[in-house]
Amino acid sequence: MVAALRIAPEVADALADGRPVVALESTLLAHGLPADSRRQTADEIEQTVRAGGAVPATIAVLDGACAVGLSAAELDRLCVQPAVKLSRRDLGPAVAACVLGATTVASTAAVAALAGIAVFATGGLGGVHRDAHESWDESGDLAVLAQTPVLVVCSGVKSILDTAATLERLETLSVPVLGYRVDTLPAFYLRDSGLPVSWRVSSAAEAAAAFAAHRQLGGGGGAVLANPVPGSAELDRSLHDRVLASGLAMVAERGIHGKDVTPALLEHFHAETGGASLRTNVALVLSNASLAAQVATELSRL
Repeated sequence: MVAALRIAPEVADALADGRPVVALESTLLAHGLPADSRRQTADEIEQTVRAGGAVPATIAVLDGACAVGLSAAELDRLCVQPAVKLSRRDLGPAVAACVLGATTVASTAAVAALAGIAVFATGGLGGVHRDAHESWDESGDLAVLAQTPVLVVCSGVKSILDTAATLERLETLSVPVLGYRVDTLPAFYLRDSGLPVSWRVSSAAEAAAAFAAHRQLGGGGGAVLANPVPGSAELDRSLHDRVLASGLAMVAERGIHGKDVTPALLEHFHAETGGASLRTNVALVLSNASLAAQVATELSRL
């Protein structure tokens, strides 16, 4: 019987030596990008982590185990074959059924913590959906972060969600939100949501120190390091607002709900912006991977 958690030798060696490791999610590769760009982007993200001095650990469910660190052949499978989108609640059934699964923020953070990885880079955080007062639709990312001692480096909350409500939930769940050189929360495709973060940090070292203290005092929960998309890659705000409005209307008309909403809206953005949103998405993920590697390096020195 294969163990439910399988850590790649390179990742295991780095963890044993106290060297920096950065966890990476796989839903971005399997569901967040067009098929023809997935494999190249996977390599770019991992190379960015390595350039920052850390070991990348892309996480997915493969062959009856949660795999922490994927080989080139495993990345090929993930980027080509259909993969089930898995939140934390899905991990056990998916492992037992031996499905090919792509991990979300929630499940990646959970598996990273099990493996002993403290820093995780992604694109945007899930959160409270815009119609949550009727649907009660809230991403599992938030509850997992409240219970899991992992620092999630992201470009804020996905702008397709209710950002203000998500910040309120993070406050209630005692999850600190650190703005990286900003005082307001980034909004994924946009640099500024207009909503204040609870704390600002000006360097990777400051972020690492804040998270290290939070781990000692935070009751086992995680934290968010919000890093805005590079200015040169920010999506035009007026275009963003128009496409978001039409996307929300599309989702409502087609009755799309739950975990299918985000992939549908991301695909709508890609189509309606002529690929501009994809370029923004890749740019912010690479920026977050670079920052995560720096923070993991500083954390390993503490």
